[in-house]
Amino acid sequence: MVPFGGWEMPVQYAGIAAEHMAVRSAAGLFDVSHMGEVEVAGSGALAAVQRISCNDAAKLEVGQAQYSALTTPDGTFLDDLLVYKLADDHFLLVTNAANTKRDTAWIRKELAGIEDTFAVNTSNRYALIALQGPRAQEILQPLTAEDLAGLRYYRFVTGEVAAMRVTISRTGYTGEDGFELFSSPDVVDRLWMALLDAGAEAGIQPAGLGARDTLRLEAAMRLHGSDIDETTTVIEAGLGWIVGWDKPAFNGREALLRQKRDGAARKLVGFEMLERGIARQGYQVYADGEPAGRVTSGTQTPFVNKAIGMAYVSVEAAEIDKEIAIDVRGRRLRARIVRMPFYKRPRS
Repeated sequence: MVPFGGWEMPVQYAGIAAEHMAVRSAAGLFDVSHMGEVEVAGSGALAAVQRISCNDAAKLEVGQAQYSALTTPDGTFLDDLLVYKLADDHFLLVTNAANTKRDTAWIRKELAGIEDTFAVNTSNRYALIALQGPRAQEILQPLTAEDLAGLRYYRFVTGEVAAMRVTISRTGYTGEDGFELFSSPDVVDRLWMALLDAGAEAGIQPAGLGARDTLRLEAAMRLHGSDIDETTTVIEAGLGWIVGWDKPAFNGREALLRQKRDGAARKLVGFEMLERGIARQGYQVYADGEPAGRVTSGTQTPFVNKAIGMAYVSVEAAEIDKEIAIDVRGRRLRARIVRMPFYKRPRS
């Protein structure tokens, strides 16, 4: 257990590698109740979400979610988040734990001038459990009458799970199929135990922050505070697909349009080590003998069984298969730029 964003969080239960492999082969259960929830409601709720986030929330149907970002006027990340459309005048924003209070204050400031609309930090009303892995649906279905096979990716429904009221969202942060389950904190312990019992024969394992990080890295999912922050733009991060380019206005639109037109000076790339060593966050990257950027995430991951990572490098050095060097504790070790993600789950 470690302090994390004001919470006591589990790093591991049985061990990071064992938990990682359980998610890839069967299922893992994560307590991610530290994530923040901010609700935006009122007649101007859609206009508010459109202003503060870069994706196009007007395309959402009730019961649908999207990945987006709270962008600054410079087109950089105040935070990344999921936007859930609960009703035409009601949205739920799921933010990173350490940023929730700041995000809420910033959102409220941005709502000035939008009538009959308000933002409330409702994080204490929600617990959040993530059931992830190829057997997640098989484990969850006997506990609910909801049709999980018909619940598409980035869709959600509210119903009962093990006789408890739960919102079931087909989302996750591991690169696997799975569900994120929102419940009342009063029942989350019973929900957790019901899922572990239901998944025992399938090989479910409780999993902690360590496995969550190695899983998301294999899937090349960006981590706020490491791969994306207020110094990195949405385009530099390779996330231009979450921008609603046709929206007439949102924070950072002009800056991102300029960068899309003119090109970015740097780019987030994936790499794998060619020599024995692990490139960690902050390590210097060299291309053709010259400094070219820095590592943002890196470790040895259990499933791909390689030392991999992500780094911002100059666009000149960002070619796939280009050999680079990374300073690992005073030694420049060879690495190669590769396509992301490092892992894609098999499609049935």
